[in-house]
Amino acid sequence: MGVYPVVDTSKCDGCEECVNNCPVGVFQITNGKSDPYQADSCEGCETCVSVCPNGAITLKEQ
Repeated sequence: MGVYPVVDTSKCDGCEECVNNCPVGVFQITNGKSDPYQADSCEGCETCVSVCPNGAITLKEQ
């Protein structure tokens, strides 16, 4: 059982910190917001959670 990232798009400003810092390339920007389009690749390192300046990303258990 793993985890996957969830983005609160109301908080996301599309800064690309998650895109630039995720070691496994889970994120891309779609329509100006973070999109965890490769969520199945998430390793649960929480880098995205810590680098998001708006607290828009959380990890959920699968």
